[in-house]
Amino acid sequence: FQIPKMPGQDTAARAHSCCFSQGKKLSDALRISAYVFSTGLLMFTALVNTASWFMQNITLGNFWQTAWLEFYDHVEGDEWTIFLVGAALVPALAFWGFNGILLVADITGKPTFITRYRIQLGKNDPVDRKKLWKAIYTALGNQFFVSFPMLVPMFYIMKWWENTFSKELPTFQWFLVELSIFTVVEEILFYYTHRLVHHPVLYKHIHKKHHEWTAPIGVVSIYAHPIEHIVSNTLPVMTGPMIMGSHIVSISAWFSIALVTTSISHCGYHLPLLPSPEFHDFHHLKFNQCYGVLGVLDFLHGTDKMFRQTKAFERHKVLLSLTPLSESIPEPPKKEE
Repeated sequence: FQIPKMPGQDTAARAHSCCFSQGKKLSDALRISAYVFSTGLLMFTALVNTASWFMQNITLGNFWQTAWLEFYDHVEGDEWTIFLVGAALVPALAFWGFNGILLVADITGKPTFITRYRIQLGKNDPVDRKKLWKAIYTALGNQFFVSFPMLVPMFYIMKWWENTFSKELPTFQWFLVELSIFTVVEEILFYYTHRLVHHPVLYKHIHKKHHEWTAPIGVVSIYAHPIEHIVSNTLPVMTGPMIMGSHIVSISAWFSIALVTTSISHCGYHLPLLPSPEFHDFHHLKFNQCYGVLGVLDFLHGTDKMFRQTKAFERHKVLLSLTPLSESIPEPPKKEE
C-alpha cells in the first residue's frame, strides 16, 4: 500500500533541497572567505611587524631620531619654524621636484622612458605651452595664497595637542597606523566633496576649471578654483593629522606622500612600479566616473560601472614590466562607420 503524494509535495521537496544546497554553498563560501581573510591578515600583520621592527631598530630608527634632534636644536625649538619647514617647505619641494621631472617629459617629449608610457596616446605630445604656464601659475597661487595660509589655524590646533613638536619621534608602527587613518579620512572627504563640486550649480563656476584638462599632467593636480582647492584638495589631507594630533614629522611625510600621489594620478603616464593613474585619468576623460582616490566609495556608490567595462580598468594595476600597458592591453580598434 502506497500513500499518495500530496499535490505540490515534489515541488516543495525540491525547493527544500535547493535551499539546503544553496545554504551549504553559502556556508562553505563564508568559511573559505574567513579562512583566506584571517590567513591574509595574519601574514600582513607579521610582515608589517617585521618591517616595522627592522625600520625602527636596525636601519632608520636611530638615524631619524638623531637627525630630528639635530634639526630641533638647530632652530632652537622654534615651533613656527619647525611647522613651516615640515608642513610647507618639505611637501612643496617634494611636489615640484617630482613634477619638475614630469614637466621635462611633457615639454620636450624626452626621455622616451617616460613618454612611451603615456595613457592617452597623442595627447600633450608636446603639451600646449600657453596652457601649461597657466596651470603652473595657478598651482603656485593655490600653494602660496590658499594652502600656506590654511596652515596658520592648523598650527594652533596642532599646538593644542601638545604632541606635534615633541622631541621623541613616533614609532614606525604608529606612523603606519596614522597613515592608514589619514588615507581613509581623505578618501571619505575627497569623494563626497568632489561629487559636490560636480553638481551642475557648482561645476560651472568652480570645478570646470580643473576639467579644462581632459588629458591631465602632474601639475594639474592642484590646478583648481581656490574654493575647490580649500574644500576638496587641502581639507581632506589636513583633517586626518588634526584629528590624530600627529607629530610634525608624520604630517610632513603625509603631506609629501599625498602631493606626490595626486601628481601620479594626474601625470598622464602609467609608469612601472608606481601606483596606477588609470582611475583618475578616466575621470578626466569621462567626467562622471571615478570620483574617489582609492575607488572603494566609487564601487559602493556604483560610480565606476562604466570604468569597469573598459580596457582602462584592465590596465588599472601596478606595472611590473617595462612593456607599456597601452601595448600589452591596447584599446579595441574603432568600428568603421
